[in-house]
Amino acid sequence: MDNYIVSARKYRPSTFQSVVGQKTLTVTLKNAIQNNKLAHAYLFCGPRGVGKTSCARIFAKTINCLSPTSDGESCNTCESCQAFNEQRSYNIHELDAASNNSVDDIRSLIEQVRIPPAIGRYKVFIIDEVHMLSSAAFNAFLKTLEEPPHHALFILATTEKHKVLPTILSRCQVYDFSRITIADIVEHLQYVTTSEGATAEPEALNVIAQKADGGLRDALSIFDQVLSFTNGNITYQAVIDNLNVLDYEYYFRLTDYILTANVRGAILLLNEILGKGFEGQNIISGMANHFRDLLVCKDEATLVLFEVGASIRQRYIEMARRCPDSLLFKAIELSNQCDLNYRTSRNKRLLLELTLIQLCQLTTPAGSDTEDKKKTLIQPIEVEAAPAAQSTPEPTRQPETKTVTTQVPVDTAPVISAPPTTGTPAAAGKSSRPVSTSFKNLTGEKPEEKQQQAEAVVEEINPFNEEDLLKYWLDYAEQLQEKVYLKNAMINCKPVLGENDQFEVKVHNQGQQDELLNAAVPILSYLRQMLRNTHIQMRVAISETNEKKLAYTSTEKYQHLLEVNPLLGKLKDEFNLTID
Repeated sequence: MDNYIVSARKYRPSTFQSVVGQKTLTVTLKNAIQNNKLAHAYLFCGPRGVGKTSCARIFAKTINCLSPTSDGESCNTCESCQAFNEQRSYNIHELDAASNNSVDDIRSLIEQVRIPPAIGRYKVFIIDEVHMLSSAAFNAFLKTLEEPPHHALFILATTEKHKVLPTILSRCQVYDFSRITIADIVEHLQYVTTSEGATAEPEALNVIAQKADGGLRDALSIFDQVLSFTNGNITYQAVIDNLNVLDYEYYFRLTDYILTANVRGAILLLNEILGKGFEGQNIISGMANHFRDLLVCKDEATLVLFEVGASIRQRYIEMARRCPDSLLFKAIELSNQCDLNYRTSRNKRLLLELTLIQLCQLTTPAGSDTEDKKKTLIQPIEVEAAPAAQSTPEPTRQPETKTVTTQVPVDTAPVISAPPTTGTPAAAGKSSRPVSTSFKNLTGEKPEEKQQQAEAVVEEINPFNEEDLLKYWLDYAEQLQEKVYLKNAMINCKPVLGENDQFEVKVHNQGQQDELLNAAVPILSYLRQMLRNTHIQMRVAISETNEKKLAYTSTEKYQHLLEVNPLLGKLKDEFNLTID
């Protein structure tokens, strides 16, 4: 046990060649050494565990090597290299700025800078977590950092470059270390596995690499943990059990439930996942990543963005073929929205279940419910439309009427202007912006479905004027006995004839618009019959002028009365009255 060394230390790189995932930076440093173009200060910044301190040590060892190799690496045989490997070199000094961040610590370092090296050419000072230095320590360090002795070289390392003073940054060559890719981490873990005499499934190493989030040190620490758990046989199942990672299989099952619109199955699966102790935030974020992976698997060009094992990759490709792009776009959006709202939600489980319900509704299941809904919508239109199309002409009409006989379905006769809707005509008045549409389109029924019931309908195009239109408009209003509100609306709101046999009715409020649109079918049937013109269309819109002038609510009425008599406000204040 005394001889055991963790993998992060045992397999720490000792040459530029062994550094993982930072080839661009290592090549730059090697060329600088070979060309003897060394700066006096370097700043290595980047995420944790990506090789900043390791590269600093390798760089310090290489520039002091007495007989470097032709490719810019240290020889590991000279006295300087051996002293470094045995950790007894006096040319390399490391300072942890997290615990030595005072002015006195920097002054002590400056005193050491003045002493030239006994062996080698340079005295290298590595300051780790340099952003932890105090402002006074930074200021004390500025002059030495800008003009150090020719034998001194500084390498600063930090994970938070934005906390380093700009005056420090301007005196250093800055090297940004990037996160290590999953492929590079998996390759290195495979090398470590072979060196340790263990076996590992590619999918298992891939999960470890994803869990490490771009840090090789974290990946090696997780590897040691899983290696102890499995006794040298690292499997995918053992890794997800040990690391408490949600299996891909759950997401594939959930996608099947979404594609089949199985809401109950999706909710039961969520209950099973929660029962295993997984946090809801991890579930929904993993779901968003799952849909993202499905999206990138739909095209060969974006498949390079998907970094998993070969067996799971094939399953993703097959599942992606079953998922439309529109479904994946919306699924990613819903999952991301749920992820954003999860922390602030009071009923977190209900939020997850509601998201699953919305995801299951992205696909329309094949069933009888849709057909029954279509039939329900068609029935009232057929009842109202047939009398208007088949009504007999009055004997007193002029013989010059232009008539054309054609075969059309009965339900195409009543056509009005209304806002877009997916429900019955009564729902059409919910919006104040009129848009031309037809009742045939509202039903969702295709014309070919009605061909067997098509009847001979007389299409009449008889010219009429606004006086005739107003006469029959008021005649219909007088016949209304029980619908008082509709009668008053028709009397107070007169139709104005436009082009192409269309007329517009300007109403004063939303209620009048609703009443007219709800009764649009019988009104149009009556007008078409009386005026002998089947092309008549109606448009209902709220008059913006009247809408602004008329007072409908209690508060608006009070404000209007207050303008007439300002003393009304004094009366309200004295008696402490309120407006309901």
